[in-house]
Amino acid sequence: MKNKKRTTNAGFFEKFAALVTKATGNTNAFVVAFLLVIVWGVSGPVVHYSDAWQMVINTGTNIITFLMVFLIQKAQNKDSLAIQLKLNELVAAHEHASNRLVNVENMSEEEMKVIQKYYTQISSITQKDDSLRQSHSIDESSDKAE
Repeated sequence: MKNKKRTTNAGFFEKFAALVTKATGNTNAFVVAFLLVIVWGVSGPVVHYSDAWQMVINTGTNIITFLMVFLIQKAQNKDSLAIQLKLNELVAAHEHASNRLVNVENMSEEEMKVIQKYYTQISSITQKDDSLRQSHSIDESSDKAE
């Protein structure tokens, strides 16, 4: 029962995060926010630029920013995972691709830099080819490096 409730809550939050990031990531949301700042600024002389007047914008923007960081990060994590899965599928399905790269996102940055060097070598090899359709692999670049 607890597991189902967690899944429901996670599903709700995921849908909520997607809805909020979609709603706030458009021109209308920017225009509304801009107009609110204009109204706040214009109201300054009316309230004699009081401390409460300043606290309204400071508190409001801090709360919204704090909450939006988590919502945007949630949406970004989901998008990033979806892209990784799509790329993994392409790598796994391609006959000439190195399947060692399927989980490249789990490698350290140092390991990725080593692989990047191999791809730089492959680029050099490819530029020397007569045909753009010729395929090269990491193994081939390591053989030529030796």
